[in-house]
Amino acid sequence: MAESESGQERSEEPTQKKIEDAKKKGQIARSRDFNTMVIIALAATALIMIGHVMVSDLSEIMSRNLQPAREDIFDPRGVVRWFYAAILDGVWLLVPFFALMFVGALFAPISIGGWAFSFETITPKLSKLDPIKGMKKIFSVKGLVELIKTMGKFILVAAVALIVIRLNMSDYLELGNMPMKPALVKAGELVTWAFLLVTIALMIISAIDVPFQIWDHKKQMKMTLQEVKDEMKDTEGKPEVKAKIRQTQREMAEARMMDSVPDADVVITNPTHFAVALKYDPENMRAPLVLAKGADLVAANIRRVASANEILLLESPPLARALYHTTDIGREIPHGLYVAVAQVLAYVFQLRDVQKNGGEKPSRPETEIPEEFEKFVNMPGDAPLEP
Repeated sequence: MAESESGQERSEEPTQKKIEDAKKKGQIARSRDFNTMVIIALAATALIMIGHVMVSDLSEIMSRNLQPAREDIFDPRGVVRWFYAAILDGVWLLVPFFALMFVGALFAPISIGGWAFSFETITPKLSKLDPIKGMKKIFSVKGLVELIKTMGKFILVAAVALIVIRLNMSDYLELGNMPMKPALVKAGELVTWAFLLVTIALMIISAIDVPFQIWDHKKQMKMTLQEVKDEMKDTEGKPEVKAKIRQTQREMAEARMMDSVPDADVVITNPTHFAVALKYDPENMRAPLVLAKGADLVAANIRRVASANEILLLESPPLARALYHTTDIGREIPHGLYVAVAQVLAYVFQLRDVQKNGGEKPSRPETEIPEEFEKFVNMPGDAPLEP
């Protein structure tokens, strides 16, 4: 298991912040062998698909430019124009081929580690010129592994190249005796087969190197327990992060609270600045419970949900304020407010009975709160008492 410079074991998975910071520095899983394989494979594909066209056009360019007109030979400006035209024709011929190589070089790294670019990776650093650090890297275990990998890749590719040359030796020697156009066609075929065989060799190398690079990157990204603790401390200690956490907690709590409003028996309002939703089940509760409460915008949301679910809204500003300031959500109301709340609930239950069975509509209760609760009616910072 890898260890940090402090000697602690890197046993913890990297945090999202560690991964994002590494990407900003250009530190992602990369395989140079895979990139090389993709480029050569694309080159072989391009030769198979458009190789005959390229060879035909190239032969025409060579035939035309190896037989210049007499006046161009003796005219210095004519020679320059002829040379410029030959170069331009050759460049335009190879543009699709090299464009495909560029696309492969650009997107091959993304397919493994994703997109990551940083000016830090291409900015020259004097520390990289330190010969002592360079020697340490060369003679380190990682340097030895890289040397073995390089030698193995060289031997494999060289072996494939020798096999290709040996199998096609007679064809190579025959090229010198062939006319130019057939020779170019034959050379294109030989190069295409060489590219394909080298691609197969590089596929074998990539099949080993890509998993190793992904594993090695994950290993390097692992953190010590202390690093995780320090990062959490730094992250959660930021004011903007704390504010975001509190906001998220408030939103989640409000969402849960709003879900319970449809279960309320009545919502006592200020009528606009405060709202308190009450629930009472005589068989299962000792006293009424506060299911939801809120001020201003939250109070408006409680009234909206209650109205949508046909929950009675009862205006009683002193009682609404007293309940809001003295009772937490999910708690029973204070003993001193039993009488006032009982009057409200009695009115609600009587009103339901009238709506169900008919009869005379009950009169609204005139609720009064005890003197000890009057201090909660006009708390500092509250809006003026509404009539």
